[in-house]
Amino acid sequence: MAHPKRKISKTRRDKRRTHDTLTLKQLSVDATTGEIHRRHTAHVSEGNLYYRGKLVVENYQ
Repeated sequence: MAHPKRKISKTRRDKRRTHDTLTLKQLSVDATTGEIHRRHTAHVSEGNLYYRGKLVVENYQ
């Protein structure tokens, strides 16, 4: 089993752990369909694919 040769400082440990927190995803309401979706992501509404409020693909599966 691997062991560190020197003690890792609390500061160095904490710097590594700063990015481990969970963040909530940003949500938006589409102006065309009124559906809640993740920002900057295409979403399906009533079988159609929308991105930035515009119809991209009809009858999307």
